[in-house]
Amino acid sequence: MSKPDKLIIGRLESIALPALAISELQVRVDTGAKTSSLHVDNIKKSIIKGVHSVTFDIHPDVHNVDTKIKCTAPISDIRKVKSSNGTTEQRYVIETPVVLGQEEWSIEITLTDRSDMSYLMLFGREAIGKKFLVDPSKVFLGSK
Repeated sequence: MSKPDKLIIGRLESIALPALAISELQVRVDTGAKTSSLHVDNIKKSIIKGVHSVTFDIHPDVHNVDTKIKCTAPISDIRKVKSSNGTTEQRYVIETPVVLGQEEWSIEITLTDRSDMSYLMLFGREAIGKKFLVDPSKVFLGSK
Protein backbone atom coordinates (compact mmCIF):
# COMPACT_ATOMS: atom_id res chain seq x y z
CA MET A 1 0.00 0.00 0.00
CA SER A 2 1.45 3.38 -0.97
CA LYS A 3 1.82 6.25 1.48
CA PRO A 4 -0.93 8.89 1.11
CA ASP A 5 0.01 12.34 -0.21
CA LYS A 6 -2.05 13.90 2.57
CA LEU A 7 -0.94 14.40 6.15
CA ILE A 8 -2.85 12.39 8.74
CA ILE A 9 -4.36 14.29 11.67
CA GLY A 10 -6.18 13.00 14.72
CA ARG A 11 -9.60 13.73 16.24
CA LEU A 12 -7.97 16.42 18.41
CA GLU A 13 -5.29 18.81 17.21
CA SER A 14 -3.50 21.92 18.39
CA ILE A 15 -3.63 24.88 16.01
CA ALA A 16 -2.57 28.53 15.96
CA LEU A 17 -4.67 31.45 14.75
CA PRO A 18 -1.89 34.07 14.39
CA ALA A 19 -4.12 36.94 13.20
CA LEU A 20 -6.20 36.48 16.37
CA ALA A 21 -3.08 36.31 18.61
CA ILE A 22 -3.70 32.65 19.50
CA SER A 23 -0.56 30.51 19.48
CA GLU A 24 -2.05 27.26 20.76
CA LEU A 25 -5.68 26.15 20.74
CA GLN A 26 -6.96 22.61 21.11
CA VAL A 27 -9.60 21.89 18.48
CA ARG A 28 -11.93 18.98 17.85
CA VAL A 29 -11.60 17.79 14.26
CA ASP A 30 -15.16 17.30 12.99
CA THR A 31 -15.71 15.86 9.51
CA GLY A 32 -19.47 16.20 10.10
CA ALA A 33 -19.24 20.00 10.29
CA LYS A 34 -18.85 21.86 7.00
CA THR A 35 -17.44 25.10 8.42
CA SER A 36 -15.21 25.51 11.46
CA SER A 37 -16.76 27.27 14.45
CA LEU A 38 -15.12 29.15 17.31
CA HIS A 39 -16.50 29.99 20.74
CA VAL A 40 -16.49 33.75 21.33
CA ASP A 41 -18.22 36.20 23.68
CA ASN A 42 -19.42 39.80 23.34
CA ILE A 43 -19.83 39.80 19.54
CA LYS A 44 -20.36 43.34 18.24
CA LYS A 45 -20.72 44.38 14.61
CA SER A 46 -19.14 47.68 13.58
CA ILE A 47 -17.75 49.53 10.60
CA ILE A 48 -14.01 50.18 10.83
CA LYS A 49 -12.47 52.36 8.09
CA GLY A 50 -15.45 51.56 5.85
CA VAL A 51 -15.17 47.78 6.38
CA HIS A 52 -17.97 45.80 8.04
CA SER A 53 -16.19 44.13 10.94
CA VAL A 54 -16.89 42.18 14.09
CA THR A 55 -15.28 42.60 17.50
CA PHE A 56 -15.35 39.71 19.97
CA ASP A 57 -13.64 38.17 22.99
CA ILE A 58 -11.82 34.83 22.82
CA HIS A 59 -10.76 32.69 25.78
CA PRO A 60 -7.69 30.97 24.31
CA ASP A 61 -6.94 28.94 27.45
CA VAL A 62 -9.74 26.48 28.20
CA HIS A 63 -8.27 25.98 31.70
CA ASN A 64 -8.38 29.70 32.54
CA VAL A 65 -11.61 31.40 31.43
CA ASP A 66 -10.48 34.68 33.03
CA THR A 67 -7.90 35.08 30.25
CA LYS A 68 -9.49 36.76 27.26
CA ILE A 69 -8.28 38.41 24.09
CA LYS A 70 -10.29 41.10 22.31
CA CYS A 71 -10.17 40.54 18.55
CA THR A 72 -11.44 42.39 15.50
CA ALA A 73 -11.85 40.87 12.04
CA PRO A 74 -13.57 41.83 8.78
CA ILE A 75 -16.86 40.01 8.25
CA SER A 76 -16.54 37.76 5.18
CA ASP A 77 -20.15 36.48 5.32
CA ILE A 78 -23.24 36.02 7.47
CA ARG A 79 -24.76 32.53 7.27
CA LYS A 80 -27.56 30.49 8.71
CA VAL A 81 -25.95 27.49 10.42
CA LYS A 82 -27.69 24.44 11.85
CA SER A 83 -25.97 23.43 15.09
CA SER A 84 -25.53 19.91 16.43
CA ASN A 85 -28.66 20.27 18.55
CA GLY A 86 -30.74 21.04 15.45
CA THR A 87 -31.34 24.75 16.02
CA THR A 88 -30.56 27.22 13.24
CA GLU A 89 -28.81 30.49 14.01
CA GLN A 90 -27.34 33.32 12.00
CA ARG A 91 -23.58 33.59 12.47
CA TYR A 92 -20.85 35.98 11.42
CA VAL A 93 -18.12 34.36 9.31
CA ILE A 94 -14.52 35.54 9.34
CA GLU A 95 -11.58 34.40 7.26
CA THR A 96 -8.27 33.99 9.06
CA PRO A 97 -4.92 32.20 8.70
CA VAL A 98 -4.51 28.92 10.59
CA VAL A 99 -1.34 26.97 11.37
CA LEU A 100 -1.34 23.21 11.94
CA GLY A 101 2.10 21.60 12.15
CA GLN A 102 4.14 22.97 9.24
CA GLU A 103 1.06 23.97 7.22
CA GLU A 104 -0.42 27.49 7.09
CA TRP A 105 -3.49 28.43 5.06
CA SER A 106 -6.63 30.55 5.32
CA ILE A 107 -9.95 29.18 6.63
CA GLU A 108 -13.46 30.42 7.28
CA ILE A 109 -14.71 30.31 10.88
CA THR A 110 -18.21 30.97 12.17
CA LEU A 111 -18.40 32.80 15.50
CA THR A 112 -20.82 31.38 18.09
CA ASP A 113 -21.42 30.54 21.73
CA ARG A 114 -19.91 27.09 22.32
CA SER A 115 -19.72 27.50 26.11
CA ASP A 116 -21.69 24.28 26.58
CA MET A 117 -19.22 22.30 24.43
CA SER A 118 -16.00 20.55 25.48
CA TYR A 119 -13.79 22.30 22.91
CA LEU A 120 -13.67 25.99 22.06
CA MET A 121 -13.36 25.24 18.34
CA LEU A 122 -14.59 22.70 15.83
CA PHE A 123 -12.27 22.18 12.88
CA GLY A 124 -14.62 21.42 9.97
CA ARG A 125 -14.41 19.78 6.53
CA GLU A 126 -13.62 22.99 4.64
CA ALA A 127 -10.60 23.62 6.90
CA ILE A 128 -9.44 20.00 6.61
CA GLY A 129 -9.89 20.38 2.86
CA LYS A 130 -7.66 18.44 0.54
CA LYS A 131 -4.67 18.70 2.91
CA PHE A 132 -5.45 16.05 5.52
CA LEU A 133 -6.86 12.64 6.28
CA VAL A 134 -8.39 12.07 9.73
CA ASP A 135 -7.57 9.09 11.96
CA PRO A 136 -10.25 9.24 14.67
CA SER A 137 -8.36 6.76 16.87
CA LYS A 138 -5.44 9.19 17.36
CA VAL A 139 -4.87 12.68 18.81
CA PHE A 140 -2.34 15.44 18.01
CA LEU A 141 -0.77 13.72 14.99
CA GLY A 142 -0.49 16.88 12.89
CA SER A 143 0.57 19.23 15.64
CA LYS A 144 3.68 17.34 16.78
